[in-house]
Amino acid sequence: MSEKYPYPRRQISRKLIHYLTIAAFNILTDFQIEGRENLPKEGPLLVVANHFCFVDPVAVVRTVPWPMEFVGGAEFPHAPKIVQSLPKLWGFFPLRRGTASRDALRAAEAVLKQDGVLGIFPEGGSWAEVLRPARPGAAYLSSRTGAKILPIALYGFNDIFPLQLGQRPTVHVRIGKPFGPFTTTGRGRERRQQLDEIGQKIMQRIADLLPDEFRGYLAEDPETRAAAKGTEIYPWEDAVEGEVEGEVH
Repeated sequence: MSEKYPYPRRQISRKLIHYLTIAAFNILTDFQIEGRENLPKEGPLLVVANHFCFVDPVAVVRTVPWPMEFVGGAEFPHAPKIVQSLPKLWGFFPLRRGTASRDALRAAEAVLKQDGVLGIFPEGGSWAEVLRPARPGAAYLSSRTGAKILPIALYGFNDIFPLQLGQRPTVHVRIGKPFGPFTTTGRGRERRQQLDEIGQKIMQRIADLLPDEFRGYLAEDPETRAAAKGTEIYPWEDAVEGEVEGEVH
């Protein structure tokens, strides 16, 4: 499997993109990073972060020092067309939301089993600006590979757009301490319940790094939780991404 999914790859182009992201964020934002001391020296490592904005993957690339791989949605419904080419330039393992996405998960597992570093956004998309429950993918990969999990909180990135000349909004990246790994037992519904419990632990670690106003269903303030009601609904629970009235586009 490792021969099919070598790690690391695209090292020259990714290093160039990494430097370009540093320059771009330095020009456009006041980029604040906390918790650099929590970055492990080596993998295997599963990097998890909240997903409020389409630039979140770029922010992670800007932040971490490793040649990361990513698992992400095959389509970018909330990203302007001008930036939709960036994930393809970097290279990632695409999955179609609403499907099992076995190929993407198999590739991700191969990376982690080579002591690689893999990024995944557990919520499965960026349809809200508050925290939402995890989909099972991150928990599944951790339990299958024994990889530790590194939580990262991202906020303020929606303030970058629309771009305003002369203004540099403050954006925040908070890196937590690695935790895990996790294991699961059993099959079917029993295993899915365990994955959901792991997913809840993952989101709580991310929530602990966020201001309460962004914690959504995990907020301490009851009014904040009430305001977030409905955002926890997964848009592709009963649908396949890119499929409309039986047609795929």
